[in-house]
Amino acid sequence: MGEQPDPRPNRTFGVDIGGSGIKGAIVDTNTGKLLTERLRITTPRPSTPDAVAAVVVELVRQARWSGAVGATFPAVIQHGIARSAANVDPSWVDTDVDATLSAATGEEVTVLNDADAAGIAETRFGAARGVPGFVLMLTFGTGIGSALLMDGKLVPNTELGHLELRGHDAETHASAAAKDREQLSYAVWAARVQEYMAHVEKLFTPDLFVVGGGVSKNAKKWVPLLHLRAPVKPAELLNNAGIVGAAIAAAERLGR
Repeated sequence: MGEQPDPRPNRTFGVDIGGSGIKGAIVDTNTGKLLTERLRITTPRPSTPDAVAAVVVELVRQARWSGAVGATFPAVIQHGIARSAANVDPSWVDTDVDATLSAATGEEVTVLNDADAAGIAETRFGAARGVPGFVLMLTFGTGIGSALLMDGKLVPNTELGHLELRGHDAETHASAAAKDREQLSYAVWAARVQEYMAHVEKLFTPDLFVVGGGVSKNAKKWVPLLHLRAPVKPAELLNNAGIVGAAIAAAERLGR
């Protein structure tokens, strides 16, 4: 008989650091399921490295966790170092986020961009599971995040929300925040999203788009209004995607 798969969960702690809240849970990285209730603490103001690290420490403490930790961060992350700071204090720029959070928690922390984490989660366990070729995930929220995956392998830090559209960053025109700020109907906002995604499609020609962010909960109101060559699927993991993707990244860093 061949070797049987191990049915026991591969447990890793995932943290999702956002501009308004920091969330965490223990994840079974074999299935993508949360093994504990998702904990949430409001992001401190100002959201300096010391203040954010203290919240991550508290989440780890509340979960009674010891072991590898994965964390998303709203920034370009290059070899663990923040090269930007979106919706967090600018003092994070050029900070070694891996080292800062690892020192604070006493655990090995793996940090990656928040949209990249969501893309990993959706490719492994969500809307893009089993899809070969080129998958492009776009997250519509305060800005527009992006994750590019080829045959399940991440190409990090694509930052496609900053493509120029109408003379400005695309996210100023087509993000969910723009919809709320300008009080746009789904139909009017979907026309903006269509323009943006058609531009992205000309540049990258993906096999599948996955659209996420909080607005994906209402996907039926706007995704059917999009007309692109590639199919468009709403994200499936929703608010858990960042936590799950971060946990997967941490587990894979350790070769698990």
